[in-house]
Amino acid sequence: MTADLVIYADIINRAWNSHDIEKVLSFYSPEYVGSDVGQPVPVNGHQGLQAMLETYWNAFPDLHFNVTNTVVQGFQVVSVWQAEGTHQGPIMNIPPTGRKVKVRGVSIIEVKDGLVVRGQYIWDLAGMLRHMGLLPEL
Repeated sequence: MTADLVIYADIINRAWNSHDIEKVLSFYSPEYVGSDVGQPVPVNGHQGLQAMLETYWNAFPDLHFNVTNTVVQGFQVVSVWQAEGTHQGPIMNIPPTGRKVKVRGVSIIEVKDGLVVRGQYIWDLAGMLRHMGLLPEL
């Protein structure tokens, strides 16, 4: 079971990196509920997930996630990752800066009956703003 969920998480990550919305949605339950530190409201269902992904993909058309560690406990998968992309579209009312952004984060997903039913995405929002030139370096 553990090895299967690690492989499943890797396949989901590749789907996110493909920027193919239908491929990504195929791994998520229509009743999916998620939270993302960069989103003002919870992400609900395929419609909410699609809106979240389109927000990030429009802001960072070359967005790519590299998973550096995966831990499985029961039906939960925790992925530690680094994302990179070029800020080419608006995000959080911030106009494009054209700057390269690198952000570290963690995703926690819960899988039930072969689909992701819950997700939590915690990432370095301040780090993103620093890379955009909007916060001073530490």
